[in-house]
Amino acid sequence: MNTIYKTLPLLLGEVATYPLASRKSKVAVASFAKAVPPGASLPQFLDSLPTILAGEDLRQLLSAVHKAKNARQTILWGIGGHVVKTGLGPVLADLMRRGFVSGVAMNGAALIHDFEIALAGHTSEDVETGLADGKFGMATETGLFLNQVASTAAYAGIGYGEAAGRFLAHRQLEKHHTAASILWNAYKLHIPVTVHLAIGTDIPHVHPAADGSVLGSATHHDFRLFCGLVKEMHPGGVYLNWGSAVLLPEVFLKAVSVVRNLGTPLRPITTANFDFIQHYRPVQNVVKRPTAPVVGANRAISKGFAMTGHHEILLPLVAAALVSGWPGPHETGPKSKASNKRRTKRRAARSK
Repeated sequence: MNTIYKTLPLLLGEVATYPLASRKSKVAVASFAKAVPPGASLPQFLDSLPTILAGEDLRQLLSAVHKAKNARQTILWGIGGHVVKTGLGPVLADLMRRGFVSGVAMNGAALIHDFEIALAGHTSEDVETGLADGKFGMATETGLFLNQVASTAAYAGIGYGEAAGRFLAHRQLEKHHTAASILWNAYKLHIPVTVHLAIGTDIPHVHPAADGSVLGSATHHDFRLFCGLVKEMHPGGVYLNWGSAVLLPEVFLKAVSVVRNLGTPLRPITTANFDFIQHYRPVQNVVKRPTAPVVGANRAISKGFAMTGHHEILLPLVAAALVSGWPGPHETGPKSKASNKRRTKRRAARSK
């Protein structure tokens, strides 16, 4: 050899091998996706998804939601502003009526967008246009009414979410506007809505009517109410975080700690974060930490899921799957393949 190096390449002739058939593999063709035939139903499409990674996670997560609903366990939804302004209020309202929503937690942006939708039928101003001359966030009705709502909440001893729903429910509003409002529909259905503020982050906080004391009182009431709702997740409840990257994951983590501090184990539970980017806080504070196993605790296993995608596609897909009954509160994975095949055949027979 002409190399100048002292170390020479190893010879591989004596490397030990073994038969492929004896090796344990993570993926087998039985778990692969199936081609969807023309005219397939939604459940048939969903059944065609691979039982690999997110495909299997979706089965397990929605199965947990069905199981919680059938057992009358609490199913909580946390929603950020983007969920509302991408037009998903009607979908959530339908899920409320069908029993898939026990409570809704909103950040301040979700409150504003949903309130404006109910009030005027439109929302989401052009920030760049208004910011140049200081008009961003200065809509009269939004600032005035939402600060009045906070004052009413503090005076009446109720939360911001309930007070906002009450305000909207007692006004003469367009039916097609209120039909799209989470606040309005939740109030009519007596489903708790909690609003969680970081004062200074939302446009009503810069309005002349803003009062930090009543804003703080209203949102603190809702935090304590949210703790009560989280407590009701024990055992077998579900928390779904949609599009809040910071505020609601922090609120959820603190609520979990409060509930456990007061003596409720909050196990097993199922959590999930849905977003188009998986950020640090929701992954840690929703998916991982609240579901982490505890040494010496009972063997009831909590699970957390991270589902990545656009809300305007994922949430309608999840909603349609739940409404169709897919996949049902049954076991998923390899053990259930036979029952899944039987269920698919029955669905195909019914669709003919």
